[in-house]
Amino acid sequence: MKKRLGLYVHIPFCRSKCLYCDFCSFPRPAGEPVDAYLAALERDLIQKSDLCGEYEVDTVYFGGGTPTSLPGERLPRLLDAVTRHYRVSSDAEITAECNPTTESRLLFHAMRAAGFNRLSVGVQSVHERELKALGRIHSFSDVEKTFIDACAAGFSNLSADVMFGIPHQTPESFLETLERLAALHPTHLSAYGLQIEEGTPFHRMENRLPLPDEDAAERMYFEGIALLQSLGYAQYEISNFAKKGYESRHNLKYWSCDEYLGFGVAAHSDFCGERFGNSRDLDAYIEGREITEERESISFEERKNEYVMLRMRLSDGVRAAEYEARFGESFFDTFGARLKKYEASGFVRVTEEGAAFTPRGMYLSNAILSDVLDF
Repeated sequence: MKKRLGLYVHIPFCRSKCLYCDFCSFPRPAGEPVDAYLAALERDLIQKSDLCGEYEVDTVYFGGGTPTSLPGERLPRLLDAVTRHYRVSSDAEITAECNPTTESRLLFHAMRAAGFNRLSVGVQSVHERELKALGRIHSFSDVEKTFIDACAAGFSNLSADVMFGIPHQTPESFLETLERLAALHPTHLSAYGLQIEEGTPFHRMENRLPLPDEDAAERMYFEGIALLQSLGYAQYEISNFAKKGYESRHNLKYWSCDEYLGFGVAAHSDFCGERFGNSRDLDAYIEGREITEERESISFEERKNEYVMLRMRLSDGVRAAEYEARFGESFFDTFGARLKKYEASGFVRVTEEGAAFTPRGMYLSNAILSDVLDF
C-alpha cells in the first residue's frame, strides 16, 4: 500500500492586498513575472516528484494569494503537471482558494474539467462597511454569483471563510453573515478571529481601528457555533465547521501530523521526518536558486508534543489508542494528569478513549496548551 501525501501549491498573486493580510502575497503583475513564476513552480513539481515514488497523493491544495486570479488556463495546466508526475488517487480532494469575482463562470468550468473538485471562497463578511474596512474589493452580490457559477460548473464541495472581531462588526452582524452565507449552501465554513499581525496596515493603525471589545468577540464565537450547529454544520476543529463528510481532508493532514510537501515561495513541508520552509524571495524562486531558509529534523519528544497540540485543535481531540500506536507509550501516562487538571473548570474532557477540549476550552486553547506541553 502506498503512503499518503498531501501537496500544497502556493500562488502568491492577488488583485490587491487586504489591510490585515500578512500572508506571502503580492498584487498581481501583468504578463511575464506570473508566467515565469508558474514555470518555476512546474519545474519544482517535476524535480521533487522523484522523492515521491512510494506515495499516493490524496489531497492537493492551491493556496495563496488568490489562485483564481491567474489568467487563462494557468491553474488547469499546473494541476496537469501534478497529475502527470505524481500518483494522484482517483478520489483525491483537489482544492483551490478563490475570492469572489464577477468573471468566474468560464474559469470554474475549466477548473472542474481539469479535475478540481473543491473551492474555498474568501468571503469574510456580507456587510459592505465591514468588507471595506478590511480592504476587500468584492460585494456580497459577487459572493452569490461565485456560488451560483461554481455550482453550475459542477462544484458540489464549497467552503467559505469568514472573520469575526473585525472593524465595525457586532455579534448581530456576524450572525447575519453566517445566516446569509448558509443560505448559499456551502458544505464547509471556516470562522477565524482577526489577528493583527506585525507589518500589516492594520498593525500600523491598530489604536485607531473600531474593533469590537473582547466580550463582543467572545459572543461572536460562541453564538456563531450555536447557530452553525443549528444549521447542520458540526464543529470539527477550533475554527472549522462542516456538513457530514465534508471536513477539509487536506487541513486534517496538518492537524494529524501527516506528511505534506509544499511548492512555491513561503511554502512549508513536513516530509520524511523533516520540516522545511521556503523564503518569500520571489526572484530567487523564479531563478531556481536555493530558497529553503529553515530545515530541521523533528525529534521524538517534539513530535509527541506537536501531535498533541495539533490533535487537540480537533473536536475529537487525541485518541489514546492512536497516540500509543504512533509513539509506543501511554498517552495518559505522559499527558493525562496535565490535561485532567483543566477538566473540573470545564475546559477539557478526559475519557478512557482520550482527551478533547470543550468549546470553552477551544476558545482558550493556546493558553492551556502552553501550560500542558513541553516545547
